Amino acid sequence: MARGRLRVYLGAAPGVGKTYAMLGEGRRRKGRGTDVVVGFVECHGRPRTIELLDGLEIVPRQTVEYRGTTFTELDTDAVIARAPKVALIDELAHTNVPGTRNAKRWQDVEEILEAGIDVVTTVNVQHLDSVNDVVEEITGVPQRETLPDEVVRRADQVELVDMTAEALRRRMAHGNVYAPEKIDAALGNYFRIGNLTALRELALLWLADKVDDQLDRYRADHDIQTTWEARERVVVALTGGPEGDTLIRRAARIADRAKGADLFAVHVTTGDGLAGAGPGHLARQRALVESLGGTYHQVVGDDIPQALLDFARGVNATQLVLGASRRGRFAQLLSRGVGVTTTALSGPIDVHMVTHEEVNRPRSAARRAGGLTRRRHAIGFLLVAAGLPLLTLLLANLRHQLSLPSDILVFLVAVVTVALVGGIQPALFAAVIGSLLLNYYFTPPLYRFTIAQHENVLALVCYVVVGIAVSVVVEIAARRTREAARAHADAELLSDLAGSVLRGWGGARVDALSHLLQRLRVTFGLIAVSLLERRPEAPLTPVRQRDPECWRVVAAVGDEPACSPDDGDADIPVDEDLALVLRGRTPSAADRRVLEAFAAQAAVALRQQRLAEEAEQVRPLAEADRLRTALLTAVGHDLRSPLASAKAAVESLRTDDVTWSEQERAELLATADESLVRLDHLVANLLDMSRLQSGALGVHREPVAVREIVQYAADEAGAPGVRFQAPDALPELLADPVLLERVLVNLLSNAMHHSPPGEPVLVTASAHAGHVEVRVIDRGPGVPESDRDRIFQPFQRVGDREAGVGLGLGLALSRGLVEAMDGALVPEDTPGGGLTMIVSLPVFRPDLADPALTAHVDAVRERRSS
Repeated sequence: MARGRLRVYLGAAPGVGKTYAMLGEGRRRKGRGTDVVVGFVECHGRPRTIELLDGLEIVPRQTVEYRGTTFTELDTDAVIARAPKVALIDELAHTNVPGTRNAKRWQDVEEILEAGIDVVTTVNVQHLDSVNDVVEEITGVPQRETLPDEVVRRADQVELVDMTAEALRRRMAHGNVYAPEKIDAALGNYFRIGNLTALRELALLWLADKVDDQLDRYRADHDIQTTWEARERVVVALTGGPEGDTLIRRAARIADRAKGADLFAVHVTTGDGLAGAGPGHLARQRALVESLGGTYHQVVGDDIPQALLDFARGVNATQLVLGASRRGRFAQLLSRGVGVTTTALSGPIDVHMVTHEEVNRPRSAARRAGGLTRRRHAIGFLLVAAGLPLLTLLLANLRHQLSLPSDILVFLVAVVTVALVGGIQPALFAAVIGSLLLNYYFTPPLYRFTIAQHENVLALVCYVVVGIAVSVVVEIAARRTREAARAHADAELLSDLAGSVLRGWGGARVDALSHLLQRLRVTFGLIAVSLLERRPEAPLTPVRQRDPECWRVVAAVGDEPACSPDDGDADIPVDEDLALVLRGRTPSAADRRVLEAFAAQAAVALRQQRLAEEAEQVRPLAEADRLRTALLTAVGHDLRSPLASAKAAVESLRTDDVTWSEQERAELLATADESLVRLDHLVANLLDMSRLQSGALGVHREPVAVREIVQYAADEAGAPGVRFQAPDALPELLADPVLLERVLVNLLSNAMHHSPPGEPVLVTASAHAGHVEVRVIDRGPGVPESDRDRIFQPFQRVGDREAGVGLGLGLALSRGLVEAMDGALVPEDTPGGGLTMIVSLPVFRPDLADPALTAHVDAVRERRSS
């Protein structure tokens, strides 16, 4: 029986309409005469979804008893026994109640598919294993019901049910998704705009990968080699030369012209793995490609043009970037070269030949070390000098028993032996000397350097040719063996180096740069290693470029490190401003390739170290700037309000034009007193903030109970009717209680000022993702999204705001105080109208607190209890 087909409706979040789409598909198929049944559908009380069930046959569910409670699950056996053409089964990632045959619903679906029944189902992106942890990090909600990605990837059709975050929140607010009592909690937690937007992006990206897989599989199944330009993909070919940087940047510019284009960099090595590309250049170019958003690849192929095109076609590339040839004119006459050959074979792939500064600089061939040691060469020459005369004497005594061909074969064996021992040079010498000895002693006429018979000439020539050929093969084999051993050792060294940098030197947590230089010194047995940087003011003239005054040591290990390139035994230039200088011995040409890789990684480590230092330096400046902004904001308007009230009351009392009653005089005095008290309190806070900004006063963080701090703030703001909602198990947050109270007073005052008469202000609190969010919710006119940045602008006064935009009083101060406590203050629309101000602060975790904070907390709690 043929396996059934699986169709999946994929959604970014609950409520986007997956079940509705699935039932709509079922009704369409039923209208075409297809036998359709409903295996399992969860309507969640949504009326429009329930309406779609009318007219569809529903297979009864199975009943399962578990811990005294009755549950209903999909009856797999009943669906298979009914044998419809199509079964509609909701919630593919659902976990079955213990006691059923399968632990997961997707396993039930697999059985139904194996029975030849088509299945239409639904799943949310957060239930896929590959993104489950990402979703938890975004939303703060763990997803316990998951299924392997491969289950959905194997589906015959995957259709995205998409909806914008704003549209889904409107559906929520209208009661089309959850019951009314759950709407506010859902909108304030899981269904926030940021969460929904991130989930939507995850769903789109996952589906895009699925579509790419389907396209690749279709092209492979139909043996399609041509390029389909569904999306721009740019491939840049790297040789390992210095021109690679130019090619990468040129390819990145080409990719940037098409939005969403992919960038690939590829380097082709020959099949023996011994191609002489500079590892230093490749390491830097790989980092450059990745910094530009591309990916680096290395492929093996003896035919470089074909390997490039195979890779380009494999990634469905549309454009290929090559560097202009560095070969001379004579070499181009003998061979067309990689660029011309690739262009001729590229077909629909556009090939860009990019000129660069290295075009007129032929690639210098690296000096290849001999395959054999000097000692073996010397032994080879000794064998020639001693062995050939002895062999000639021996064969001369056997002249009447052996013919000339036998003598030639014996001499050939001698040449091969010399080649095996001493390599090509002693073997060539042996072949030449042996031919002379054969001619003089064994070729008629004897004892003369003449040959009477032509076949003897041919025999001697063949002897020389075979001797030379064998010696060349032996030399090449020895060289290749040595190069392979060297490459293997280098690869192990670089692999170990990369792992050691990540783990730290000897398991200790030291900076990567020092570890890198120390590892280099130990590996190559050096006295000292220095990383030098050219001073910015130093000229680049050849005379001054190597002057010690032009360089400074940024990192060094060992005894008496070099202070300039000339102080060391060797220097490895990284770029115009960096050089790695070695003291202790001069490295060989083969060692320099590995040293270039060390130098490139040292430059990367230095860059990362400096970025980290800059980040540390900028952090206190940012903190000071936020506090300065809050201070200026408070001085700009918060001081003026009580000062103006007190001034007006005092001026009214001083006037002689009006006679005040005792009650009126008391009210004016009370107004002045209340304003001056507020002014005194505000000035005290501002002085504390000034000390905080100068470093004389720190933010005193301690565990704060949200319920208590909200009550204090409501009393101070004169808002006794504030409604507070929070779970009983709400954790304490980590904040400065004085500053947090000041923030909540400002927010409550604004909310009361703009709420309709008789409408209380609602304050809610919830915890997720390691933070506690306090929401101050009003039902006022709200603030348009385009004006939300303006309400946090400093120096906003009471009289310079437009109609309808008046919620900026004190908000700049509040945001500065919250951010000083490592929190955030953001506005959001209230469902049904109004504005919600969200204060997010970290949860207090005793297991992560430092000992000083823990001791301070214990002291505060003891003081409170007493």
